[in-house]
Amino acid sequence: MNFTSYENEFQGKRALVTGGTKGMGYAIVKRLAQAGAKVLTTARTIPTNYDIPGVQFIQADITKPEGTAVLVEAVKEKLGGIDILINTVGGASTPPGGALALTEEDWLETLNMNLLGSVRLDKGLLPMMVDQGKGVIIHISSIQRKLPLYETTLAYAASKAALTNYSKGLSKEFSPKGIRVNTIAPGFIQTEAADRMIDRIATVAGSRETALQELMNSLGGIPIGRPGLPEEVAELAAFLVSERSASITGSEYTIDGGTVPTV
Repeated sequence: MNFTSYENEFQGKRALVTGGTKGMGYAIVKRLAQAGAKVLTTARTIPTNYDIPGVQFIQADITKPEGTAVLVEAVKEKLGGIDILINTVGGASTPPGGALALTEEDWLETLNMNLLGSVRLDKGLLPMMVDQGKGVIIHISSIQRKLPLYETTLAYAASKAALTNYSKGLSKEFSPKGIRVNTIAPGFIQTEAADRMIDRIATVAGSRETALQELMNSLGGIPIGRPGLPEEVAELAAFLVSERSASITGSEYTIDGGTVPTV
């Protein structure tokens, strides 16, 4: 799928995108870099075949305080400040079985991945944005903050609901200081992880087409008839961090193909 490149739109901008080695994070890094941004990205492990020219990579685990501290120092050293922060790190690895199957460790791990990592990183980088009187922060939430799936991802859904609420409060505090804060709430996006899930289901369902339909049905259906694409999320993120959206702050944008059935 081809999108307008807005060549050089982010020339001179300094960006940090967490979780930028695959899926939505990778697509966002690529979109910003292609439009001229100086991009720093991070993940827990160093990728062996990263193919976006000019992007700097820092190995760090933002679910831990020491990981976010490493990133804050890397931003100072390698970027000399920051204009754009996009927190894409998130996920769920909790066991099935509902609320009672979740241990204390399950909850803490999920909260650190989907909420507290972003909170710590914001705290470390916001002072730089305040000093320069401008900046943009995007948090990647999820439609599960409205549609929790209790069987396997209740802790994830609760964490994303907290992330959206936190983002709104943050926007009220820092928008008067020139810093915009918004969230993006994706639905089913066909990332590499989603493809692996589809493949696993297909071994039982009989085909990838059947497996994909079963996944969409589990969400109550997707009116457009397909999952979203990482590039579509990246285009929304690029718009929200650009000057084209200079008056948008404290908002959440759902990108789910119409999955959420309510206004």
